[in-house]
Amino acid sequence: MYTQPPTDSVVVCLDEMGPEAAKSWPGQRLVVVPPTTEQPPRQPAERARQEIDYGRREKGYVFGAFQPATGAAFTRPYTGRTIANWIDFLEQVDAWLPTERVRVYAILDNLSTHRAVDVLFFALTHPRWEFVFQPTYAAYLNLIEPWWKILRSLALKGRRFETWAEICQAVEQATAYWNAHKHPFVWGRRRRHQPRRQSGIALRPSVA
Repeated sequence: MYTQPPTDSVVVCLDEMGPEAAKSWPGQRLVVVPPTTEQPPRQPAERARQEIDYGRREKGYVFGAFQPATGAAFTRPYTGRTIANWIDFLEQVDAWLPTERVRVYAILDNLSTHRAVDVLFFALTHPRWEFVFQPTYAAYLNLIEPWWKILRSLALKGRRFETWAEICQAVEQATAYWNAHKHPFVWGRRRRHQPRRQSGIALRPSVA
C-alpha cells in the first residue's frame, strides 16, 4: 500500500496522540558545571534537570492525518477521544485531501472509536473512502507513529504549557512548520540499514 498505491488513490494514516496534558516537557540541553575547589577541574556535562511538575491542568487529544507519499500532515486538537469528534475529524480530513483522488485508503488501528456505527455511516456517505485496519499489536505499520515523535519534538519538547490552548497553538505552529519543510516517508528505508559510505580520499583507482 505504501510502496505501490493504486492509481488515482491517496494513502493517509490516521491516529490520535494523547492524552496530552498542560505541563512542562524536558529538553536535551547539556549543563556544564563550572569547576570549584570541591570538585575536579574537568567535570563531564550533565543532562538538564527538570523541576517536578505537580500541576493538574487541562488535557486533550491531537487527532492527526499523515500522507506518507508527500509528507503532508493535518492535525486538529480535541478535548476528548469520542465518536463525534472522530467523525468531525474525518470530515475535515476529507476536505483536506485532494478532490481529484477517486480512492482514499485510510490506515488506522482497531480502536473501538474507529469501528463505530457512525464510521460505517461516514463510509456510506463518502464512497471513495476505504478503511484499512492494521493488525493488533502492529502499530509500526502505521507511518503516523514515527511522525508523532517528530511532532512532539517540534511542539512540546523543552517547553512549559499552562493551558490546553497553549498546546493547541504549539501543535498548530509545529504542523505548519513541518508542512513548509515536509518530505516523503519511504517505507522500509532506515538510516541504520543503509550501507556505510566509503571515503573517496586515498583510494586506489579501480582498474577495468
